[in-house]
Amino acid sequence: MSEKITTLGAGPDQVGGDTVAAQAARATTYLVVATVNARSGPGLSYPVVVQIAGGTRVSITCQKRGTTITGPLGTTNIWDKIGNGRYVSDAYVQTGNDGFVRPECP
Repeated sequence: MSEKITTLGAGPDQVGGDTVAAQAARATTYLVVATVNARSGPGLSYPVVVQIAGGTRVSITCQKRGTTITGPLGTTNIWDKIGNGRYVSDAYVQTGNDGFVRPECP
């Protein structure tokens, strides 16, 4: 799901039809490729707190190792913290990397 922001004119805050803010937002968010349960911790033993729909873009604050999961993007034990008490398996989040893309959670 690619979005293009069209603008009139090309001021200093615009690059190639996208605003700089729009480009920055896409650079710091990641696509959830299929519906996934967000849990209160990095593993299946933690309760589900919310379901995230496929196609949603999320910000990852940090990452932590936990339960190994096989999902649409492969098998991993990396979990992405996407909010206060909300973790999703990296097997559902398109980060473009098999390893950590953000700092490790404390």
